[in-house]
Amino acid sequence: MTNSIPEIRDADLLFVIGSNTTEAHPIIAMEMKQAVRNGARLIVADPRKIWMAEIAERHLQLRPGTDVWLLNAMAHVIVTEGLTDNAFIEKHTKGFEAVREALLPYTPEGAEEVTGVPADDIRQTARAYAATPRAGIYYTLGITEHTHGTDNVYALANLVLMTGHLGVRSAGMNPLRGQNNVQGANDSGATPMFYPGYQRVDDPEVRLKFESAWGVALPPKPGLNLNVMMKAMARGEVRGMYVMGEDLVISEPNASEVEVGLNNLEFLVCQDIFPNETTRYADVILPAACFAEKDGVFTNSDRRVQRVRKAVEPPGEARADWEILCDMARAAGYLMPPYASASEIYDEMAALVPAYAGISHERLEENVAGLQWPCPSAEHPGTETLHLGGPLIGKAGFQVVQYRESDELPDGEYPLVLSTGRVLYHYNAATQTIREPGSMAKAGRNFLEIHRRDAGRLGIEDGQMVTVASRRGQVQAEALISPRMRPGCVWMPMHFADSRANLLTNDAGDAVTGTGEYKVCAVSVRA
Repeated sequence: MTNSIPEIRDADLLFVIGSNTTEAHPIIAMEMKQAVRNGARLIVADPRKIWMAEIAERHLQLRPGTDVWLLNAMAHVIVTEGLTDNAFIEKHTKGFEAVREALLPYTPEGAEEVTGVPADDIRQTARAYAATPRAGIYYTLGITEHTHGTDNVYALANLVLMTGHLGVRSAGMNPLRGQNNVQGANDSGATPMFYPGYQRVDDPEVRLKFESAWGVALPPKPGLNLNVMMKAMARGEVRGMYVMGEDLVISEPNASEVEVGLNNLEFLVCQDIFPNETTRYADVILPAACFAEKDGVFTNSDRRVQRVRKAVEPPGEARADWEILCDMARAAGYLMPPYASASEIYDEMAALVPAYAGISHERLEENVAGLQWPCPSAEHPGTETLHLGGPLIGKAGFQVVQYRESDELPDGEYPLVLSTGRVLYHYNAATQTIREPGSMAKAGRNFLEIHRRDAGRLGIEDGQMVTVASRRGQVQAEALISPRMRPGCVWMPMHFADSRANLLTNDAGDAVTGTGEYKVCAVSVRA
């Protein structure tokens, strides 16, 4: 996030796209609702009529997978009606002229044909966004879980740059992270192309710095991203795997192929706090401590590093993840330093990453609300809003983005578009929440939201069990005839092991990130 969660309540306009905020990020949704009560305009772009759409000034109910057409049409209006911030563009950006030319064919009328959103709604949204100084964009997996997810993000960034909504409080571009500490995991190097602090693996100077710090030769090329890894595993090209805190069988697309890959492995280690669907394939299970049983830090969506303190001792043989990993490294022959605490590990990261240099467990004890990176020195207060005074990299680059259709579109055999997501009462793969009677009482089994027209055409009644099939598999679920859906579209949560939505979803990945296309796949539905 370029901006901070507390800034949301002071915004004048919120553009929420591809985010079912009340169910996936309920605390952030509270801030958004407060902003609306304070007089902010709320515009929601989503194929479903989510709860936030109920309080929005305008709901852009686009067809799944057509985000680039919608966003380019908004940019077209801003450019052709002279609503750009030319001073900001001249001083802080590059590549605008190429984007200006590329946007000319993306008229609101053309967008209406492709997206289903009325051209006038697109114009009104573009004008409101461009003319409002404190206008923030908020998005999540509805934008990124596409084969063109990176294009979606570039199109949003173009809107931010051409209107000068960067480095402005209560504005900016704000991806909302899907789980607690996903931001912290990425910050600390849990991606195949970065060392901690987003320092590239294939940069020789960066690699030399980490080789010197860690006393070991490091590979010069990035590793495999998750989607590529799953496909390589299914082909038998990955022989061993170490899975921490992740239930691949529930959370990965085209889950049948994931199971084929897990059976192909010669050796699988799972490190987790509970048994799950993936641990059934494991050769070794290492019991980990949960958040309340260990010390450390979490970093939330707005780059806020906060202390986590041990409240109780881990049960049985469970241990903190860092302790297990250190022992594993030593057993594998690497002389891991004898860290005495999680604090020492964070100190090492801060020494190697300039953006975290001023953050330590000691400072976080005094700053109970946390510190936001960049925080380059022990005297620095942390950074609430990024890019004040201009982009941190000097000049931000516009990106030409052309619309591409989703990988799999409906046809005669599979005539409906399926999207997947989350419900309020379950958390990700439901490894924890499925054990909670309260959560299960609220959402105890899988369901399929379907528009009444589609249900009537298919002879399906509300509450009836249906079979949902794609080219990759089929599941059974309870039909929920819902006014939230567009005709031709259905929606299903991804939490339930006995009715796995990800047996259906498409594992075609984004060309840059590899993220699977969870939000668009062709299905059939029958009673």
